[in-house]
Amino acid sequence: WRDWEGAPYSTLVPSDEVTINYRHGLPVITLMLPTRSERCQFTVKPVVTTVGAFLQDVQREDKGIERAEVFATDGSKVSDATLMEVLLMNDFKLVINNTAYSVSPPVKDKLNSEHATEMEDIKSLVHRLFVALHLEDHQIRKERELLQKVDHLKEELLPLEQMKARIMNSADAKTSRLLWVGLALMSTQGGALAWLTWWVYSWDIMEPVTYFITYGSAMAFYAYFVLTKQDYLYPHAKDRQFLHYFYRKSKKQHFNVERYNKLKDDLAEAEESLRRLRQPLHLRLPIQEISDKD
Repeated sequence: WRDWEGAPYSTLVPSDEVTINYRHGLPVITLMLPTRSERCQFTVKPVVTTVGAFLQDVQREDKGIERAEVFATDGSKVSDATLMEVLLMNDFKLVINNTAYSVSPPVKDKLNSEHATEMEDIKSLVHRLFVALHLEDHQIRKERELLQKVDHLKEELLPLEQMKARIMNSADAKTSRLLWVGLALMSTQGGALAWLTWWVYSWDIMEPVTYFITYGSAMAFYAYFVLTKQDYLYPHAKDRQFLHYFYRKSKKQHFNVERYNKLKDDLAEAEESLRRLRQPLHLRLPIQEISDKD
């Protein structure tokens, strides 16, 4: 038998030198300390203790241990970050100095069902305690992150809001002028028809003229419907003309409408998340539920 670097072990000890038993649902590893020549028990928490932490405990217990490593049965080294719960699922080799111990953990399925239920209760209790102790810190940290995000978005939006206000004022002024020009043209048309009817020609001559003017207006309204797929309503026509002027002015002044809308959506989402986080009803929600709702 050789270790992962290819160096032979001086001693290969049978599995009975290192034993693993379960007490109150936790594995207890019993092994012989080489320097002190006495057996020592190590109780590990498999769901939180790593292989590296276990080996450090062994070395702290016996200062004469210069090397402590764990290998799989195929000779590959087990990472220190591996949880003990994973390690105890299969046989492994525990190397202390130049001595390799063959370890065979008991099959977990054969454990007492009462112990297994007790372990699940312990895990659930630990989780609830962790949430209760760390929820306030999480809320403070989350609130600080949201406040920073809101401030950053407002700084980015400030110049865009000023530019948008100028463009909207210009588009609104042009739209209002267009409406007044339309009113002036309609008034001029009405006055011209009255003058032609009563002072120049008679109603018999002007009646066909007014008919074709009315028919032409109906054709214009129908053409508007064909092009826009909307009825010609004055408020809608005004809004459509306003948007036309707005986008044309935005293009000239290089105002990025899509970026502005994206920043506004992000700001609204961040403010809503901050409002929900500050609600008293959410102060006792689990961390994952607050994160999901944010």
